[in-house]
Amino acid sequence: MRKQRGAEVFRITGARQSLADDVRGRQRRYVISMLIRTLSVLLTVLLWNVQRPLAVVTLVVGALLPYVAVVVANAGRENATSMPSSFVPTHTRPALPAADAVPEGSPETADRPSGDRS
Repeated sequence: MRKQRGAEVFRITGARQSLADDVRGRQRRYVISMLIRTLSVLLTVLLWNVQRPLAVVTLVVGALLPYVAVVVANAGRENATSMPSSFVPTHTRPALPAADAVPEGSPETADRPSGDRS
């Protein structure tokens, strides 16, 4: 078999992951961040009378993490910038330049019937 020169080769390594995989990954990240939040709230309760500064830090983490988790989970899909364009241009005939166009009232169009003015 001979290789065709000039034939465009498409790679699929830059393709986006499927929508189901994307949603599954978002759900996994959200659940992990909520587990970390739960752990930080429990640490706040356990450390409140032992080490109050550390308990305050875990309380702040537990309070801010839901917002961050929702923003990360709702982030859009990744951009597929390395993908080739799926648009394949077709070769069309160029339009006639204005100098080659036949005016409507010219003698060349006068001999045609009125329905054939294309």
